[in-house]
Amino acid sequence: MNSLGINKSNKETKVVVAMSGGVDSSVVAALMKEEGYNVTGITLKLYDDIKKSKEGRQCCAGQDIMDAKRVSEKINIKHKILYYQKKFRSEVIDSFIDSYAAGETPIPCVQCNQTVKFRDLFKYSKDLKADALITGHYVSRIKKNGHASMYRAKDYSRDQSYFLFTTTQEQLDFLRFPLGEIDKSETRSIAKKLNLNVADKPDSQDICFVPNGDYSSVIQKFRPESFKKGKIIDLKGKQIGEHEGIINYTIGQRKGIKISGNKPLYVVNINAGDNTVVVGNKENLEIKEIQLRDLNILASKTEFEQIVNVKVRSTGKLLKAKINFDNDIAKVEILEKEIGISPGQACVFYSKDEVGDKVLGGGWIYKTFNNNLST
Repeated sequence: MNSLGINKSNKETKVVVAMSGGVDSSVVAALMKEEGYNVTGITLKLYDDIKKSKEGRQCCAGQDIMDAKRVSEKINIKHKILYYQKKFRSEVIDSFIDSYAAGETPIPCVQCNQTVKFRDLFKYSKDLKADALITGHYVSRIKKNGHASMYRAKDYSRDQSYFLFTTTQEQLDFLRFPLGEIDKSETRSIAKKLNLNVADKPDSQDICFVPNGDYSSVIQKFRPESFKKGKIIDLKGKQIGEHEGIINYTIGQRKGIKISGNKPLYVVNINAGDNTVVVGNKENLEIKEIQLRDLNILASKTEFEQIVNVKVRSTGKLLKAKINFDNDIAKVEILEKEIGISPGQACVFYSKDEVGDKVLGGGWIYKTFNNNLST
């Protein structure tokens, strides 16, 4: 049994490494090569119209592809580029725009992992007769009773399990995440020791097709009709202002409302049906219950009989919650105070055991409830 848990010699074990051109995936590819595995690096070209950001950089850009190619040449592995722009447009960009136009706050990085990265790259790796697909994600994978389970990474500040909750059991059994047990600083240290050209490359910050984080400009480009004026109303339905399009607003937003009052006003609801933005006070943002659809469950239902932890935003903390299933819907009662939860975001389930925080699955938020209203 080799270090990947495969019953073959390293030399006979064929692995595909998803190489984004960043330091994490480059280090993973180099480590696999050093261990003597038969490595093929795959880089996905997902988007063409990339503009540089002043504050950071996007992934899957032209420069990233060149960096991945240079690393592959340096460590002497095979490297292929898959051109997935059409798939990415239809399954990630269009979905992102549809979600924003519906008054939601989408997470395209989850959908990208769910579709072109794990589903399609998983299939391609299988077609290559690979024994494993390896990525540079910070998440831990632990095998128990013949099946792999996903856990939060050792480095909580880098943990990416929230973005991977749609991973299926079949995919998880095939995937490997070598960086799950190390810190980011150690990853960069390895890159420098191996003299990789990406050792000091900044991390991706922007969504690849949203340069400078300007979401509205993307929607303006692809769906200009979404910029339709409408009413800003209070919780009683009284108009107190006008907006320039619901896509300019997200739940919990305070800036940009441009309405004065005795207390600061926040966006507490967005109604795509009648094109209105509902505003209220901060306490109106507190959410007691959410409902989820499009579930992906990685654990037995018995593991949900006790109180579990949930995460409702990528940068959020773990919250205690009770989960009840109703056919294909999950009803989540949040037992701690939390504000500004938005439809379109993901809710990921965790349970604590002797190893760490195990990912039980998750789903997409489509309804939220508080004392004043539901969305």
